[in-house]
Amino acid sequence: QVQLVESGGGVVQAGGSLRLSCAASGRTFSSTAMGWFRQAPGKEREFVAAFKWSTSSTYYADSVKGRFTISRDNAQNTMRLQMNSLKPEDTAAYYCAARYSERIGVRREQDYDYWGQGTQVTVSS
Repeated sequence: QVQLVESGGGVVQAGGSLRLSCAASGRTFSSTAMGWFRQAPGKEREFVAAFKWSTSSTYYADSVKGRFTISRDNAQNTMRLQMNSLKPEDTAAYYCAARYSERIGVRREQDYDYWGQGTQVTVSS
């Protein structure tokens, strides 16, 4: 069974930076795509960023483009999300997700099979 564990959340002032990590375990082969989603209180979970191995492509929500960077260390089976220029509206629980089968999309929750427990990011104004 695949396990995803997020870390790196915390409290930061607006304009600051945080780096989230997601460690995957339980499979001997690489995922086909990994992504980050977030959910603020009272709101639905939304797509943040994703990496797709088959095309070596990265994908970002418009709200984070230019501020967030997704990367992956395949040797360590870890995915990271570097978040710069953070805004109060970035405050949310951040979840990492992974899939091990080939699919087209990366921006929907149903594009992934495995999820972490989440890590809280709070940006103060």
